[in-house]
Amino acid sequence: THEELCRFIARESESVVVSVGYRLAPEHKYPAAYEDCLSATLHFLQHLQHYAVDPARVTVCGDSAGGNLAAAVSQSLAGRADLPRLRAQILLYPGLQALDFNLPSYQQNRGVPLLFRERAAFYMLQYLNGNAAKLEEVLEGSHIPVDIKLKYRKWVSPD
Repeated sequence: THEELCRFIARESESVVVSVGYRLAPEHKYPAAYEDCLSATLHFLQHLQHYAVDPARVTVCGDSAGGNLAAAVSQSLAGRADLPRLRAQILLYPGLQALDFNLPSYQQNRGVPLLFRERAAFYMLQYLNGNAAKLEEVLEGSHIPVDIKLKYRKWVSPD
């Protein structure tokens, strides 16, 4: 689905673009997609000379669920002395939090196509366990214990 865009980016930026065809939910539950992306990135970083890529110019990028995966891969690689350091991560409308689907951005955009609030929660459940039976609990916010909400409120709150 992204081949044309990847070719455009490669051509316009005069760079090597590697697009990972990771396993998809709900057939392949978490952490399958993450493991695929991490494995592909590790292989690429360990073989940069084969691709004639400058180790100081490697960036990871992803959109939507791919943005979540790019962020997770970046975090996994941070601080590894055995690999080149990533120059940047580019995250386009990434799915980064599933603690609270009642934050202002979800409320303000709840009916904006293409990714309605309910659909975002549904896809998050598909990604995690392939079962959307708890969708209403997730939308209400009752899927996260109070102590966890308190622990992360500094990062996940309307403030």
